Amino acid sequence: MAIEIKVPNLPESVSSATVATWHVKQGDAVAREQNLLDLETDKVMLEVPAVDSGVLKEIRVQAGATVQAGDVLGVIETGATAAPVADGAQAAKSEVPATAATAPSAAADNESQSPAVRKLLSELGLSASQISGSGRGGRLTVEDVKAYAEARKAASGAAAAAKTAAPGPVRLAPGTREEQRVPMTRIRARIAERLLEAKNSTAMLTTFNEVDLKAVSELRAKYKDSFEKTHGVKLGFMSFFVRAAIEALKKYPVLNASVDGNDIVYHGYYDIGIAVSSERGLVVPILRDADLMSMAEIEKTIVDFGQRARANKLTMEDLTGGTFSITNGGVFGSMLSTPILNPPQSAILGMHGITERPVVVDGQIVIRPMMYLALSYDHRIIDGREAVLGLRTIKECLEDPAKILLQL
Repeated sequence: MAIEIKVPNLPESVSSATVATWHVKQGDAVAREQNLLDLETDKVMLEVPAVDSGVLKEIRVQAGATVQAGDVLGVIETGATAAPVADGAQAAKSEVPATAATAPSAAADNESQSPAVRKLLSELGLSASQISGSGRGGRLTVEDVKAYAEARKAASGAAAAAKTAAPGPVRLAPGTREEQRVPMTRIRARIAERLLEAKNSTAMLTTFNEVDLKAVSELRAKYKDSFEKTHGVKLGFMSFFVRAAIEALKKYPVLNASVDGNDIVYHGYYDIGIAVSSERGLVVPILRDADLMSMAEIEKTIVDFGQRARANKLTMEDLTGGTFSITNGGVFGSMLSTPILNPPQSAILGMHGITERPVVVDGQIVIRPMMYLALSYDHRIIDGREAVLGLRTIKECLEDPAKILLQL
């Protein structure tokens, strides 16, 4: 029985998807629930599993094509078994349909064919032994040769589309004037769209400060081993910054608000977006009700976000919503930057690299682990006072971590 492989219902707000990669070839045996291909949307990667076991009889949509919910991607023949393919014939199988690639030809060479077939084979640079004949005694017809040529041309075009749709790292030879043009992935195009939206639809401004992380560093050094032993995750800096940011949002609720038309929407919950870098681009999964999470829960969730982002396993639910975001350019060595808002959020905190610098403390010059902080905000609803004091609250909580625990 033939079963159609269809594009599943796409997440809300996603109208189409791109076929990213087929993990099986036409003619391969497939098992129920086996991932057949990946669909790329502008937010997440979706897997399309086999609904039943059988053989992938037909691939109707090649990599690089745009599809919508309900479109037929291919066909599985249940109850069938895949025909064995010799190693040397594997390439031929991937280039032409199974009926043309696997059926043996009775014509051993071009000379045994009709004059019209010989002429066509010569023009196309083909050999009769490559093609299955449908004429009497297995002889080739002109239609056989044309069908084979068209199938090979279509397969070559699909392979080129797949290569273009999912380009690997750009490699340009040094000392040359070489150029390479690759299309944006859907997520990169979406990132570009949202960045322009933030720039053009908000009155973005950034305020800066610096924080002495000596107290946090000493606390981590003192408890890192027991923390990891107890909770099974390392004690990082991010959980301190999340908790410090929440204290600032509680003091200055407008930093946790968003704009909806002519209204300001104040949120009575704290869903913190954590910017995570992946091969597909920057994504911002959400810590739901972060104010109710322990330090260990925050660290575990962030580690999980990172792992699933690299494996393209984040879901729409992971990426939807958020009232405030944190981005850490310091992991890449950034000293200072201006983070861009993540609409409809109205503020974002930027972390940077930690460097030991001489600073003055109580009239003495001392060496301390310092970090520059940046808070970008939408000046339409957030005044400089709230932004500056909010960032100062984050600084004070980090320089005296007891304030985080005591919620001071």
